Amino acid sequence: MDTYNSKPELKSLFPVRERISFLYVERCVVNRDSGAITFTDKRGQVNFPSSSISVLMIGPGCDVTHRAVELIADSGTTMIWVGEQGVRYYCHGRPLTHSSSLLMRQAAFVSNERRRLEVARKMYSLRFKNEDVSKFTMQQLRGREGARIRGVYRKLSNSTGVEWDGREYDPDDFNNSNDINKALSSANICLYGLAHSVIVALGLSAGLGFVHVGHERSFVYDVADLYKAETSIPISFEVVARGSSNVENDVRHCMRDLFASGDILQRMVSDICFLLSEDGESDFENPDVSILKLWDNKEGEIDSGKLYLPDDYDEDNK
Repeated sequence: MDTYNSKPELKSLFPVRERISFLYVERCVVNRDSGAITFTDKRGQVNFPSSSISVLMIGPGCDVTHRAVELIADSGTTMIWVGEQGVRYYCHGRPLTHSSSLLMRQAAFVSNERRRLEVARKMYSLRFKNEDVSKFTMQQLRGREGARIRGVYRKLSNSTGVEWDGREYDPDDFNNSNDINKALSSANICLYGLAHSVIVALGLSAGLGFVHVGHERSFVYDVADLYKAETSIPISFEVVARGSSNVENDVRHCMRDLFASGDILQRMVSDICFLLSEDGESDFENPDVSILKLWDNKEGEIDSGKLYLPDDYDEDNK
């Protein structure tokens, strides 16, 4: 058998839980050597088993061969094209998972008012530690969140000396704003890109949000809002307080460094699984194996790959 062209068997692939979460590369040639993905630049070549990578983030200056993409797809690895150090999300190849179980659960929860409210409460529970929000209405949750964020802005303004008059920006005119609002916009864009990458890798829909609605990235904004108070907001105030002459560029670099050194990626995966977990589940783990079924409105799911005939089918008069 030609090992170069052969498709890896499912049993030979690394389980998702044992893979490298994210691998970022830039300014290199991405190719394949048998079952390994190779990364080559002027310093030499590095090989990785293709199925050991969950998400391959392709940064600036990369050339990717057709053979490499073929192996990456067969190995269940997601390719995401991003900006420098994974800061901005541009597009993706395919989700990591072969199963639609997590996506189906997202769609089911967002389509049911009670379930949707439960997920929204979970989102706020991640922000209000050690506080019971299980009985709060959406209106109460929004009010509490608004007060929390205003408190974060006020505290950082006092500690850094950066004047704060409120969040004001024109999405169609970036320069028509003060430095702190420019910094916040730039930092949030970086956070949105990272959240979008994780959502895509898990095979979820970026448009099916629980708190945000009506936008193609509604769920991205839901997820990103969980981390703003500890990432994009403090970094923005710190950069402006230093008297940066290019706050957009400096903020992007600070966000990049934070993503590279911290645990935000792993937390996003864990938190999303928590949000979509059922009562009694410690977590919802997406299956590693694809199970293709047929939908039946009475039985739920039935086996695919079979020929179903009507009960009154006459074999002799076929």
